Parts: sequence; structure tokens; C-alpha cells
Amino acid sequence: MQKHSLRIRFHLLVLMIVLCACTTSPNGRPANGTPTSSMIPVIPQATIQEDGTKPAPQASPTSSTVASNIDPLTGLPPADASLLKRRPLAITVTNYPRYVRPQAGLTLADVVFEYYEEPYLTRFMAVFYGNTTNMVGPVRSGRYFNEHIVRMYHAFFAFQYADPREMSYFMSGDLNQLLVLQGYGSCPPYFNSHRNIELYNNAYFDITKWNDCAAQLHLDNSPQDIRSALFSPLSPASTSTAARIYTSYSTDDYNYWQYDPASGRYLRYEEADDTRDNKPATYAPLTDYLNGRQVAADNVVVLFVPHTFMNENEQEDSVFHINLIDSGNAFVFRNGEAIPAYWVRTDINQPLVMTNLDGTPIAMKPGQTFFEVIGETSSHRTDGTDWYFEYETP
Repeated sequence: MQKHSLRIRFHLLVLMIVLCACTTSPNGRPANGTPTSSMIPVIPQATIQEDGTKPAPQASPTSSTVASNIDPLTGLPPADASLLKRRPLAITVTNYPRYVRPQAGLTLADVVFEYYEEPYLTRFMAVFYGNTTNMVGPVRSGRYFNEHIVRMYHAFFAFQYADPREMSYFMSGDLNQLLVLQGYGSCPPYFNSHRNIELYNNAYFDITKWNDCAAQLHLDNSPQDIRSALFSPLSPASTSTAARIYTSYSTDDYNYWQYDPASGRYLRYEEADDTRDNKPATYAPLTDYLNGRQVAADNVVVLFVPHTFMNENEQEDSVFHINLIDSGNAFVFRNGEAIPAYWVRTDINQPLVMTNLDGTPIAMKPGQTFFEVIGETSSHRTDGTDWYFEYETP
């Protein structure tokens, strides 16, 4: 035990040295591939296990040293400094049926998670903090997975009800005071658009009206102590390039991200039809209804996460538990480069930490991050500069 303790202390000391270093290599990259300048220095401690294959979960700080005028979710100044004087807001946004596209607000979210929510289909959960808008949606139902995002960012949770098992779980615990459900009247500020579609796919949320509504409902909308990710404009050293990142969740649900060197961002393309009966894959740009812009991300992160069921009934109904806690495999894509990684989250009330395979922290590019959440048994391959991820259900 004493030997193991000394080993952990040694790795923690090495990590502290990495974080405090201020030199860069002759080629302009940070020494050891870890950005050390122009950086927001917030990262929990992480080590690797004795077999060298996975970072051992470590206790992490619960507070951020990020500047008060910087959005801890993006590493950039917010659109308005007053926006940081409130809780973040996490909103479920549907992606199906296809006629709900283009969705509203995805280009303005700080962080977006895409996850498998029922057979063949995915859903988005968008977190808003440094931006605001009068239209986000269509808003759809909640899933167990959403709890992880709510707790990560101490966020309010806006959604349209849920399966009775999931709804009962949300209502019975300490998440109860964070739930923002559609009701009658203008508070909470849900509304239906002019689109001529069924009501359950036509609900939108007005973030600009939420602060007043939260005060009216006597909810705790005070600023939260949110740990920032590690950000740097400098790219970590990488030997792999990534021009396109394909993720296939099913024959009905697949997408890719195309790296755009001019903007330094990844542009989102969404499937336009299914691939049943050997039909070829077809794509179209995913745009934002609010501004017509193509959805884009500064960082695309693929997370391999366990998907489980509590019992046979949940399995029959595809009521998934996506267990984004502890640690797992990942890939980080930024600036046209691919970085093999681990995700680490040992504190349920704090966000993910991304590390290299040796346990040292990975700096994200300042800006929006889009997470693709796939099963831990999912497969991946490369073909030149194209990366392919194939989702596998449990």
C-alpha cells in the first residue's frame, strides 16, 4: 500500500510540473505536447494505473480559477458578462423526425451532447451559458442520461416530460428544483412556433425570459461554482490528422463533421435519408433556424460510455442508462488533428476531464465543444484522414 501511495504521489507531482511549466518546444508547440501558454489553467489531477492502460480516477477540485469574465464552458468571454451571473440552462433538442430540422439555437450553445435515446435515433442536449436566444428547440422529452449533464454544469433542465420511470426518478430526488417543465401560461417560457407540425415536436424555449421566470418561481438561479475545462489556442502534438469524423448510430441516424481550415472548425453534416435496403448514405448540412448558419464545433469529442439497463423491462423498452461517470476511452478532434484520449469524471457534480493516454491533461480549443456519446463496445477505424465510429447497442 505504501509503495502504491508513493507512486500516486509521484504522478501527481509530475502533473503539477506539467501544469506549471511555461516553456515551449522550438517548433512553437508546448513542451511534451501540453499547451502551457495562453491557457486557462483549470484541471483536476489524474494519474495512470500500474498497467499504463487507463487513468486512475482521482479526487478533483470543485472550484474554478478561471477569470470571472470568461465562460468556463468555452474559455471565451460571454456575449454579455451578466450572463455568467446565473445558472447554465441545459435543454433537450430533438433531431427526429427529419422534418423538425433545422433546429433553433444549436450554433449558440456552449456545449452540446449527442446521445442514443431510443432505437435507431439520437437526441441533443445543449447547454447555454455564455449566450442567450429567444428560441431553442424543438424541445423534447428527458432521459436518464440528461442527469449527468445537469449535474456537470449545475444547470436548470428544460425538457418535455419523460418516460414515467425516468420522470419519477427526476421528481423524487434533488434534481426536482432544477426541472423546467412545459406548463400553461408564459412561465416557464415555452411556446409553439408557426410551423404546421404536431404539438409535441413544436415546443420551443425562450432563454431571454427565463431569468424573470425563475425569480417569479423562487428558484435558485444564483451563479454556480463550475470547474472550467482546460483551454488553449495551441494544439497539442498529434501524429494523426482528421479531415472528417463519421459517426453511425444506425441505418436511420448517421452524420459527419468536416474540418474547415479557413475557420479552424468542424462543420456538421446530417443524414438526409436512411440506408436501408443498401441505399447509399446521403448527407445535407445541418443548419440553425435562427441564423441559417451551419452547425459547427471548435472541438469534437467522441466518448465511449457504458450503456446499461436496470432490469428486463427497461431493456425491452430501450430505457438506457448511459453511465458517464468514472472514466473511459475517447478521441479529441481539434484543428484538424486527432488525439487518442481518456475521459475522466470522478465527481458527479463536476464536468468531464480529458487526458492523454499518459494521464496528462488535454487542452481544448476555446469555443464550442460537441460530444458524440457512443457505447463502450463501439468500433472505430480510419481511412486516410477520415475517421469512422460505429455505434453498438448493449
